[in-house]
Amino acid sequence: MAAQDAAPKLSVHPATVFYGAAYYNEYTPSPLHPERLATDVRMMKAAGFNVVRMGESTWSLWEPAPGKFDYAWMDRVVDAMSKAGIKVIMGTPTYSMPVWLWKQHPELLARPLGGGYVGYGMRQDMDYDNPVFRQYAGQLIVNLVRHYRNNPDVIGWQVDNETSSYGASNPDVFHGFVDYLKERFGTPEAMDRAWLLNYWGQDVYDWKNMPTRDNATNPSYKLAWSRYSQLRVTRYLAWQAQLVRENRAPAQFVTTDFGSIMRPDVDETQIARTEDVVANNIYHGWQDDYNGEYDALQGSLARSLKHTNYLVTETNAQTLGWDSAGQYPPYDGQLRLDAFTHYANGANMVEYWHWATLEDGQETYWGGVLGHDLGPNRAYREVSRIGRELKRIGPQIANLRIHNKVAILYSVDSMNGLSFMPYAHDANQGWQPGRNGGNYAGLIQQLHTALYDANVGTDFVFPDTKNFSQYKLLIVPALYVSSDALLKRIVDYVRHGGNVLMTFKSGFTNENGAVRWQLAPGPLREAAGFTYQEYSNLKHPLSLKGDPFHVGVAANQASTWAEFLQLTTAKPLAWYDHPFFGKWPAITRNHYGEGTLTYEGTVLSGKLQDAVMLDELQLCGLTGPDQSLPADLHVRHGVNDQNRRIHYYLNYSSSPTEFTYPYANAHDLLTGHALASGSHVRVDPWGVVIAEEDRALQK
Repeated sequence: MAAQDAAPKLSVHPATVFYGAAYYNEYTPSPLHPERLATDVRMMKAAGFNVVRMGESTWSLWEPAPGKFDYAWMDRVVDAMSKAGIKVIMGTPTYSMPVWLWKQHPELLARPLGGGYVGYGMRQDMDYDNPVFRQYAGQLIVNLVRHYRNNPDVIGWQVDNETSSYGASNPDVFHGFVDYLKERFGTPEAMDRAWLLNYWGQDVYDWKNMPTRDNATNPSYKLAWSRYSQLRVTRYLAWQAQLVRENRAPAQFVTTDFGSIMRPDVDETQIARTEDVVANNIYHGWQDDYNGEYDALQGSLARSLKHTNYLVTETNAQTLGWDSAGQYPPYDGQLRLDAFTHYANGANMVEYWHWATLEDGQETYWGGVLGHDLGPNRAYREVSRIGRELKRIGPQIANLRIHNKVAILYSVDSMNGLSFMPYAHDANQGWQPGRNGGNYAGLIQQLHTALYDANVGTDFVFPDTKNFSQYKLLIVPALYVSSDALLKRIVDYVRHGGNVLMTFKSGFTNENGAVRWQLAPGPLREAAGFTYQEYSNLKHPLSLKGDPFHVGVAANQASTWAEFLQLTTAKPLAWYDHPFFGKWPAITRNHYGEGTLTYEGTVLSGKLQDAVMLDELQLCGLTGPDQSLPADLHVRHGVNDQNRRIHYYLNYSSSPTEFTYPYANAHDLLTGHALASGSHVRVDPWGVVIAEEDRALQK
């Protein structure tokens, strides 16, 4: 356990990793309350927990009536944790407003687009821009933070919980949107021109005439609304963070927990600037669906927001779901592998959601570490093993410094733009753990999976990233919405020696989501080395002529979309094998300046995308022994606080595997076994080897 004086350093540099769970003693079954607290704390301590997150879910207990605050129910829990040496992250309980507030102010409920029926009963159902809501929420936050600001065991504050815009379109939200448009465009005529509102005769001419978002069809309007929705989320969380900072102790950090990154109405890059440390909730499938890829994707996004380590505030303990139709508990060993996967990706904390499975409520079947009977079980025994190991090796794996040479450009505008004008109808409906839905997010996951399968670590960059030069390879998925300035930065990156792998739909519309009048791909033409005027959906998959990437008949497939690329300076890497589409290349590469731009004008099969990615990595000199590992064995690299290289070898399969260790002499932190360079190493089913090199790097 870190010393108490390490608390001020948590946001950037803890002495050891943190490990724990969200804990809700208030949900304890009545016959067991309050004596159950001592049992829970004893079991947590025995499991090696050193942190819990509490308080974010029950405004109704903190303030049972307007202005009447009650802390006694939580004070006893905080005191018990303190005596056990377990630190506390406290949450502001603002994501689910109490019944009394709704009853007094029903206008606070979020009005959905279209103005349908609004009723109380769901969480995250409020218009948090409303001054009345801000008044009550602000008063609650100030009182809560002041109450715990002098408690050294409350080390940080999580503001709100998985915040989004909640789809609110209340009158005050719409008025704020119009003010936003005034600030951006100045005059309605400027907006009319930018959005081509004379189409269907919808020019506004006067701000008083501005129609609501409810029935809007114009893509530029929808894009502007999505941006304003993101701005609302950022402003709300910044407001909470500021209130906390004005009333906290200096040693207490501020964060918020993203409900997984890549949500269409959340701009995580802006929100991260209001936080001391990034936190993320990462859920995925278990059993045969668990391969670590989604952990890596979400971890890379979280780490890239502030270019430092992050916190996992929620992740799978057992089963998931708001019903009992998706109950797939982890295989033996998967909980342990999952925890080390998060730390290997740069996490400084792993917390389960949650400690004990609920006996009632919507999340009755969302399993905690303990099941409904609250007794020791298979999950608890595995969690306890993890805790014992972390107590021993935590200082060696904390604050892992990761330096990657590949980055993916993530654009929330492009995600929204392609949702308004999709190139394919998305069959992935509803939330699925570990899967991104939608055209754009699914494409990002496919490209990230190709890098993950190649054992190449990945950062993310964003449209406001000023310089890409630290990366040898920049992946640009479907950059559908983009300013000329961003496209110029990409072109300049290539000209000065960078390598780009870009997909279809890039450069198609400007920053307003309006199609560029220039010949496609607009400002990218010279660097891309082609132009095009036509494109087509593909009713059936097409083979590529001659299997150019040697993936076999079944995988040698393009589908969904094809751009009719007319080559100028680019060279073809693959052609469609078809009497009509065969006139155009499917994949091209152009040497421009000192760099290259490889372009995919179609949707590739997963195996074909893997092969194209490996070809690009070889072009960039980014391949080596990691690309020869068995398929289910993945490696992650970093440098620890002792200035020694760390190599995590993670086996995502039910079978043991072996590999030849290629790096400097090391030892396995978990077993102490020596790992000589060139030696053969076995990794157990769902197992992990953490190789720490014996010699420190020279400073």
